[in-house]
Amino acid sequence: MRKKLFLLTVLFVSMQTWSQQINEAAGWLESAYVKWQPVSNAQTYNVYYTGNGFTNQKIDNQLIRSYGSYYRADIPGLKAGTYTVKVKPVISGIEGAGSTTSTLTVLAHDRNGFAFDGGRIPGGYKADGTPKDNAVILYITQNTKNTISMDITGASANPCVGLQNILYAIKKGKDTRPFIIRLLGNITDMSVMEGGDVVIENNNNASSYVTFEGVGNDAVANGWGVRLKSASNIEVSNIGFMNCNSTAGDNVGMQQDNDHIWVHNCDLFYGDAGSDADQIKGDGALDNKSSTYITLSYNHFWDNGKASLLGLSEGTTTGLYITYHHNWFDHSDSRHPRVRYYSAHIYNNYYDGNSKYGAGSTLGSSLFIEGNVFRNCKYPMLTSKQGTDIFYDSTGTFSGEAGGSIKAFNNTMTGQTRYVPYHTANNPVEFDAIEAATRGEIISSSIKSKLGGNSYNNFDTNAALYVKNLVIDQPAAAQSKVMQYSGRVSGGDLKWTFDNSVDDTSSNVITALKSALTNYTGTLVSVQGETSVVSNQTLSSTSNNNQTVTSGTAIDSIVFTWGGSATDATVTGLPASGITFVKNTTSKTITITGTPTATVSYSIATTGTGTAATGSGTITVTTASAQTLTSTTNNNQTVTSGTAISSIVFTWGGSATDATVTGLPASGITFVKNTTAKTITITGTPTATVSYSIVTTGSGTAATGSGTITVTGTVAGNQIHNFTTSGKTSTFYTITGNMNSTAGSVAYAGLTLTARLKIESSTSITYTTTAASTLTLVFDSNFAGTIKVNNVSYTAVSGIVTVSLPAGANTITKGSVANLYYISTAYNTTARVSTNISLEEDVASTKLTLYPNPVSGELNIDSDKAIQKVEVYNLTGSLLNAYQGNNASIDMSNLANGTYLVKVHTASSVTTKIIIKK
Repeated sequence: MRKKLFLLTVLFVSMQTWSQQINEAAGWLESAYVKWQPVSNAQTYNVYYTGNGFTNQKIDNQLIRSYGSYYRADIPGLKAGTYTVKVKPVISGIEGAGSTTSTLTVLAHDRNGFAFDGGRIPGGYKADGTPKDNAVILYITQNTKNTISMDITGASANPCVGLQNILYAIKKGKDTRPFIIRLLGNITDMSVMEGGDVVIENNNNASSYVTFEGVGNDAVANGWGVRLKSASNIEVSNIGFMNCNSTAGDNVGMQQDNDHIWVHNCDLFYGDAGSDADQIKGDGALDNKSSTYITLSYNHFWDNGKASLLGLSEGTTTGLYITYHHNWFDHSDSRHPRVRYYSAHIYNNYYDGNSKYGAGSTLGSSLFIEGNVFRNCKYPMLTSKQGTDIFYDSTGTFSGEAGGSIKAFNNTMTGQTRYVPYHTANNPVEFDAIEAATRGEIISSSIKSKLGGNSYNNFDTNAALYVKNLVIDQPAAAQSKVMQYSGRVSGGDLKWTFDNSVDDTSSNVITALKSALTNYTGTLVSVQGETSVVSNQTLSSTSNNNQTVTSGTAIDSIVFTWGGSATDATVTGLPASGITFVKNTTSKTITITGTPTATVSYSIATTGTGTAATGSGTITVTTASAQTLTSTTNNNQTVTSGTAISSIVFTWGGSATDATVTGLPASGITFVKNTTAKTITITGTPTATVSYSIVTTGSGTAATGSGTITVTGTVAGNQIHNFTTSGKTSTFYTITGNMNSTAGSVAYAGLTLTARLKIESSTSITYTTTAASTLTLVFDSNFAGTIKVNNVSYTAVSGIVTVSLPAGANTITKGSVANLYYISTAYNTTARVSTNISLEEDVASTKLTLYPNPVSGELNIDSDKAIQKVEVYNLTGSLLNAYQGNNASIDMSNLANGTYLVKVHTASSVTTKIIIKK
């Protein structure tokens, strides 16, 4: 008996003193964690923390998880300070002595931004990071997501079973207990969701608070997103979002009517490809519509196509406030953010290799962008329809929306393609942002967007808002902080290293990263206290499970792969209508192929332990349609040397998916392809004759188009401006100044001139010639003063100034005070409007008079020779009217006011006269 007692005592003592090896422990942001080696024969573990007034405070069972080769415990809800954590194995109900970590330092979260306006603290935690009084904490795992139950005040029926049903009860806003909902491990779609999302609502009850958070570094929302609507005081944090395939398509979306929302420390990965061409990486990563007082901080965006849309159809710039700070835009392509209407404070973010653009401002939005780091961000800041936004492509980036305003201060930029700040002289209109000299500078309301005339609202200088007195990090310090603390705890369990030499400028899906996401299952084995092992049946697929093909065309192979705890998968709906599948149980794949004869839908479900995973798709068959290619009517043009062509636009459509240009660029003619608008725009100033062709690609028969740009060696015809007939209106001269209200009278070139332009300090006339020319200016007949041409003074003789000028831009300005009646630019070559028209007059062989000039109706022709033909041309050389026979007059009444060339043919000569129609 004594021997038995002795053996039991030894066993008891050994178990009491048994300890485990701690592999890793650290403090984080209002949390700490510890990892340890399993202890042989230990059934469970108890974990305690000490510090900040707590001694051996035991943590919840669910926070202790097995990963097979090690265990891990996370402790959220800690106040900043120092702690130790003790881990004790439990064998046969007896707790061992355990092991204790060294001192761990816990840091506070950065609670800044508009979400905290008015002293609000969104979520179920206090400002110090500890749970609010009477907080309810729920744990959600892959095993419990559909079975967790709870009584909720105001619910239609209790208990509420399943996560979404609990949230539906909270939606009514009658249960004002703070809720902290904690996710553990990889969680796939639940049996009850809303359009494939988890939806959080609380009827905008200002007394209701909800935190939706992940535990540790591996909490994942896999295949679904979080959507908020009519919600107040919500916190979403420490979750990895991947493979979202919900109807809304956003990893996190603030859908409507939300306020005081804080989304932070999340990892935002690719979603499933959407139906639009710009959704190959999923839809929005973190979108916000019709919501205000928002803070989005310390989130890690992983190569997202569209990071954050802000605003949609709010229609007002009043009362809409949001903060983006300390986010890592890690090779994400665009929308960081893309803003309509809002006042947005964007500070201390790291823009890291962004292939399209950084932040964009439209529709009267006001953005204060400060203290950020831009590394190889193509266009750091864009204002819609001005500056860089339309520098390379006049269509712009933002669907033609009016611009907003951006105030920028103390940002660091390297490797950008183009960034143009406002400058009063150099860039008063075509600018991207307004660089402030000081942080508190008030931006003048006279600086307006080019389209829409919107000005910056200076919300950042409003003393009632937090922005004015906030002290932010310097850019370099912010970059370090972002890289250390953005995303989930310790950067999350799925890490990726980008190839900057490729990924900085590419907006393509990174196939290896996409594969890692679609095949992700996590490494969590079990959660302490759960009766069954966490089972993760998975089913991933290539991104082409939905396809549309024309009749007679084979589909691309579709491959589904099952994994996790799935042991098999079954297909429903196939084979059918030419589509078949092959199952490979070794590689765990189902491969779908064939040429469909009709539209086919199919579904796949896994079998095994835990919750089944499902997938589906539709193969749609369409009748082959024609490829189309349309163009403006000017695809063939003839211009004189040095003259730009009119823009030529080709548009493809029908079943065409693209178009290819042959022959361009060449000889000064280039083109821009816009795949969104499906257009090719051809522009330039040709130096030689150029021919080009365009052919579409896609299903069906290709469509083609072509054109020729012909360059002539001739120059444009003389350019006459008569102030008596045309006032200040001219298509050739740009005239700035005032007409003299008192008429004068000057006779010149058979004309009686009465209207005159006042030559004074404010007067300016500019024009451009394509060849050497002679300028003639007609003033009052007694004028003997000076006029400046290209800033050189010329003296009038009997009211006439004649100047020889080379080709190029010219400017006429005041020398002496004068009155100008008439301007003539005559090209010094035999001035030909076309190969058929000469302005040389053969007056020696024919006596010819045309009157009156100016003319309003009939033009009389007095000739000593019989007239064979009369032709009327405009100044571009186009024939307008032709009269056969010996005409004594022709009718000019049907012509618009302006200058024309009348060409008179006789048996001995052809004579051309300049005639003014009034």
